[in-house]
Amino acid sequence: MIETVMLSTPNGPSMASLALPKGDGPHPAIIICHEWWGLNDDMRRLAERFAGEGFIALALDLYEGKSTADPGEAMQLVMQMKTDQALITMEKAVAFLQGDARCNGAISITGFCLGGAMAIAAVCNIPGIRSAVPFYGLPMPKYLKFAGLRAPILGHFAQVDAHVPAEKVQTVVEQARAAGVSFECHFYTGGHGFMRKPDPQSYHEESARLAWDRTIAFLKNHAAA
Repeated sequence: MIETVMLSTPNGPSMASLALPKGDGPHPAIIICHEWWGLNDDMRRLAERFAGEGFIALALDLYEGKSTADPGEAMQLVMQMKTDQALITMEKAVAFLQGDARCNGAISITGFCLGGAMAIAAVCNIPGIRSAVPFYGLPMPKYLKFAGLRAPILGHFAQVDAHVPAEKVQTVVEQARAAGVSFECHFYTGGHGFMRKPDPQSYHEESARLAWDRTIAFLKNHAAA
């Protein structure tokens, strides 16, 4: 079951969708950053799926209430979104979970496409994040601050991706590892968006299943208080 919560930010309240696991807890938590489509039913479905695995799942809205199924409009929303503002929203999400007695303090972050980029930016720039699991997304280089980072990263990317080339991903992974960061990275047969189950043109069942299993194992390994 999904409930709507509001995060207080300097630019006003920001909506988020919260899914809770069974039991009183306390539980580990996962922040979910959406694709370029915005906070939609697919992201809420993923929040409920994470909750089913025992995580408090908080799916963010980085578009100030907007979402779309149109690629042209999605591109406009991406261009309008500012990473610095998204970082503020993600920081408030961390604070929200830290203040929730149902959370054990083990807060991780994941995201898809645009959200994958934001997950990396967040773990590099926001204290209090235990681990990050980006899916097929990279932030602008200025947000890649790996020096001193101790939170591990598990990355899921496509072997062939015109949006996020594997060579570019590997360069970032090597940069992180050179700074002492644990960055485990996997490349999949499925193309960009292979986790997007409602979209049969993007969804790749085998890649999605393997990436999910790896994600849950990784998150549970870092879920202790």
